[in-house]
Amino acid sequence: MSLTDIDPALGLLGEFGKLTGNTTRHINQMRQEAIFKDGALPARAKALSAMLWAISARCEPCFKFYVQQAVKLGATEKEMGEMLAVASTMGGCVGEMWALKAFKAYKEFVSGEAAPEAEPSCCQ
Repeated sequence: MSLTDIDPALGLLGEFGKLTGNTTRHINQMRQEAIFKDGALPARAKALSAMLWAISARCEPCFKFYVQQAVKLGATEKEMGEMLAVASTMGGCVGEMWALKAFKAYKEFVSGEAAPEAEPSCCQ
């Protein structure tokens, strides 16, 4: 799956990065350090947390990316379910709908229906 399959606007990331002084590159560097690196918390827990934040922000391209990254980092369906329960609980009906969309992205990824995201993510 290409980035433009997630959202057509993502095809402008290179041009956007040049226009904004490479802020996208800097955000990606922070993501690598803060999320995708084991520390006091394992990277998979931090990727699940990023997914939760993206669900709360209603950023579909982001939560699709973080669902896939969490699975790649070893997140189980049970862990995914517990985090989606937090999204549903904290967000009520709206949170439940966005958590359901994230669960769909998870099911598509683990079944092979969705190809792994190309690096960098939507928020590069």
